[in-house]
Amino acid sequence: MVIKITELDNGLRVATDTMSDAESVVVGAWVGVGTRHEPWKANGVAHLVEHMMFKGTKTRSSYALSAAIENKGGGMNAHTSREETAYYARVLPEETETAIDVIADMLRHSVFAPKELDRERQVVIQEIGRDLDSPEDYTFDLMHKLAMPDQKIGRSILGSADTIAKLSRSVITDYVARYYVGANMVLVASGNITHDAFVSMVKKRFGTLPRGKKPVEEKTRISFGVKLSPKEIEQVHLILGFAGPGYHARTSYYATQLLSLILGGSASSRLFQKVREKRGLVYTISSAHSSFSDAGIFQIYAGTDPKRLRELIPVVCEELGDIRQKVTRGELVRAQAQIRADLLMGKESVMRRAEVMGHQILAHGKPIPAEKILQRLLSISTDDIQNEAQKLFARKPILTALGPLDELEDYKKISARLAD
Repeated sequence: MVIKITELDNGLRVATDTMSDAESVVVGAWVGVGTRHEPWKANGVAHLVEHMMFKGTKTRSSYALSAAIENKGGGMNAHTSREETAYYARVLPEETETAIDVIADMLRHSVFAPKELDRERQVVIQEIGRDLDSPEDYTFDLMHKLAMPDQKIGRSILGSADTIAKLSRSVITDYVARYYVGANMVLVASGNITHDAFVSMVKKRFGTLPRGKKPVEEKTRISFGVKLSPKEIEQVHLILGFAGPGYHARTSYYATQLLSLILGGSASSRLFQKVREKRGLVYTISSAHSSFSDAGIFQIYAGTDPKRLRELIPVVCEELGDIRQKVTRGELVRAQAQIRADLLMGKESVMRRAEVMGHQILAHGKPIPAEKILQRLLSISTDDIQNEAQKLFARKPILTALGPLDELEDYKKISARLAD
């Protein structure tokens, strides 16, 4: 892995991860802007902007943008999160310049035509409807709103149908002008590419991009409580969450990642084995730690038959109590092996390397070598994980649930179980 970074005069960082034996190149723009940076009255604008970037520029129609990549055998996509928006294309090495030209055209010359905007609003509103019809997605949205109330970062990435329907073109163009700037963007390429060649391509197309500033972020405040959504469906979808560390927290962050794997991150994890395999209480159960720059949420998700709720909650709470008291050396070694394998196998993927590089440079200001991450993970002890579990699960829980909830214990009783 040979990563090089050049910063242009306008603050734009240009990074390459050269894989000389790769058969492709991933080119992407990572922008440090997402749901937490939206105006209060424009929830969903970050995601709508992502859609609109594909809808035509001064010289290319929506079709022409896609065809420019797909006619050469490549593919293009994008995604929006609470803190980042990314646009990327995977092409053969000889089409690298085509890919950067298309991405530059989208990000710098999109026209946001009123008719296209009207059409795309309807597309996004349908996407919102699809997520509302997905019990799991809806429950996670409830959890974020409950955990981060009255904060931009806690709102839905998609926004609401009412808000999207009213978003004006001027709000979109103002948002792009403010945040799609050199100081808040990273251009990356991974695969069969040389650094100097890529910098030259980027400089030609982004050299006059205004420097601008990185957005100022309000401090994230993680709260607790309960939000229930009774609904007559076949399963109950339940999330039990706890305030956790952000990704700058070093030891706490890595200990929490390992804790998540041990508790519910795989088929050999405690919750999967004891709740699903031995007792058959759920169809699915897992744990994960969602981290942001300054905070995080540790969450346990379960999908179960409503009749098993009364038995499920005590078992989960018991497991959370047990892991505070004992983490075995074998569990730690297995979790470290799983993360090590994921990191090293990810190095084989051109797309994965571009994603990691783009995120790390936005989040940390520089790429973090996989070897350094592994070193940090391998330095974590069973005591570190137990200490993190003791801190996490001593906090008041964040409880959200959707479905037939008559058999669900009340919040105070669940909180008392966790405090025992």
